[in-house]
Amino acid sequence: MCTPGRLWLWAPITTCGPSGLQIDQRTQRSDADIGPPGSPIAGLEPLSSIKRRWPTIIGGLFTLAMLGGLAHELLGSGLHGLEQSVPRNPLFYVTFIALYFIPPLADFLIFRRLWGIPAAGLIALIKKRIANDVVLGYSGEAYFYAWARARTHLVAAPFGAVKDVSILSAIAGNAVTLAVIAMALPVGRELIPPEMIRYVYGSLAVIFGTSLPFLIFSKRVFSLSRRDLWFVFVVHCGRLIFGALFLAIAWALAMPTVSVGTWIFLTAGRMLFSRLPLLPNKDLLFANFAILMIGQDQQLSELIAFTAAAVLLVHAILIVGFAIESLVRRKRQA
Repeated sequence: MCTPGRLWLWAPITTCGPSGLQIDQRTQRSDADIGPPGSPIAGLEPLSSIKRRWPTIIGGLFTLAMLGGLAHELLGSGLHGLEQSVPRNPLFYVTFIALYFIPPLADFLIFRRLWGIPAAGLIALIKKRIANDVVLGYSGEAYFYAWARARTHLVAAPFGAVKDVSILSAIAGNAVTLAVIAMALPVGRELIPPEMIRYVYGSLAVIFGTSLPFLIFSKRVFSLSRRDLWFVFVVHCGRLIFGALFLAIAWALAMPTVSVGTWIFLTAGRMLFSRLPLLPNKDLLFANFAILMIGQDQQLSELIAFTAAAVLLVHAILIVGFAIESLVRRKRQA
């Protein structure tokens, strides 16, 4: 008979015990646990082993979702963007690769300090970035949490750190956006259509208001130490600033007729429009803003489309490469 209070499921059996019964090697159950030979419950596996596998299952599902999202984006508008004007300067691609890896490298610095993750953790952080881009917002955090849960030797309870890092990422984005607005709005106010000004001011209030509760109730919200929180916040701010700077340099290399300073101002505007929650048609508004600033509407739109498509293409190459590497590693271990 089963031990009272335990739930069981049918599952494959892998090894034989001393009494000749087949026993699941992961749980090492005794003869008393599984019943006499020929008993209907002799091949049952406790639910606890299923629970231990959920991080791996979730990670696999997110990988499939990333592949599906990339296929949809690339077969939609992404490939069209790649067919447009391709930058000829090779330094553009060097800068673009540096720009691509800034977010996962920033996350690696953070979790290297918090958990001491190995270099292999960078792969999981790259997948985290891809999931956020092509699946759903913050789905990458769910994937990374499942990855960390599957490696309890790194940290026993990773939820608190992942939560704090995600919240601080949003707060840092809001803080940098407010700083950008303070610098750019007096100069570029006339470039924003009059009917959009009220949306800008309303969005500023929302940005400030959504960050304020986390700051007021920080002791209840955050689980990391104050020193670690400041480190995470500074790294996120640096990620945003360097990301905007490298994007401006890449675009300046692709269109050398426009000065780097103009591109820096334009990337600041891009950051502004992307984070304002009440603005309708953000992409269209940013495109109009950029064209008003530098003109050359066709070349500029092609460059923006190419940059977006190139990011998707790198996503796809990395996901396929990671999948092949995982299959090869499992084959060697078999």
